[in-house]
Amino acid sequence: MTDRLVRVFVNAAGVDVPSGSTALDAVRAFDAGAAADVEGGRRLITDSRGLPIDASAAMSAGSIIRLVAKRDRAAADDSAE
Repeated sequence: MTDRLVRVFVNAAGVDVPSGSTALDAVRAFDAGAAADVEGGRRLITDSRGLPIDASAAMSAGSIIRLVAKRDRAAADDSAE
């Protein structure tokens, strides 16, 4: 028996992942380097509205996620002064 694939969208690019995959799995299918950035805390995964989601969030057919650079608020606040 083969796993059912679902189409999800990462940064507007369609990728097929096995049913039950996580957001991080979808990012990894899109770009392994970007997945390493998420794991390393350099990028965040957001939903289609731009709200951060956990990398372990389950994906379903048609899920839309985006990758954004993670900003250090403390450093940004210090540079604004």
